[in-house]
Amino acid sequence: MTHQSPIVDLGPAAQRVSALLSGVSDDQLTARTPCAEYAVGDLLDHMMGLALAFQDAARKKPPKDPERSAPGRGSAARLEPGWRAELPRRLDGMAAAWRDPAAWQGNAEAGGVTLPAEVMGLVALDELVIHGWDLARATGQPFDCDSGSAEAVIGLLSQSALEDRPKELFGPVVPVPESAPPLDRAVGLSGRDPAWSA
Repeated sequence: MTHQSPIVDLGPAAQRVSALLSGVSDDQLTARTPCAEYAVGDLLDHMMGLALAFQDAARKKPPKDPERSAPGRGSAARLEPGWRAELPRRLDGMAAAWRDPAAWQGNAEAGGVTLPAEVMGLVALDELVIHGWDLARATGQPFDCDSGSAEAVIGLLSQSALEDRPKELFGPVVPVPESAPPLDRAVGLSGRDPAWSA
């Protein structure tokens, strides 16, 4: 399959996640998130790892630390000093890597999983959008998502909803009205309640 341009730009979602970081206080690192296995600090560490893992996946490079980006493997104990400055750099690098049309061709590996690259890129977007929403909800911040990113995540998760969903990746689908905003529908498909609050 040949694409003249990337399927979707991860940049807007990456920028929205980066914009949240200055609003995360140190005393919120132990707060719970909608992602049941993660406190805020664990989620941030997971995002530090996945940003590098999906950058390597786009470039077809062997993953340096596949375990760290795997579901449920984030740990606040590993969160690097200076993460507020470093995570935006990594997210920018991840988005830039997926702007190369070649990133969407062939297969790609991240988190110990190999998928067609056009699916892996959408998984990367899903991680940004859903975990961005997780982080915003856990820290009491607003989070919006451009409609293109939300619709792409809905497309990915709608397919996943029809198959056996890996329990380590998704909870049961939370019903959300079709008239709901696209981000709420994506959140519901990911197994989260759009009305969740800390």
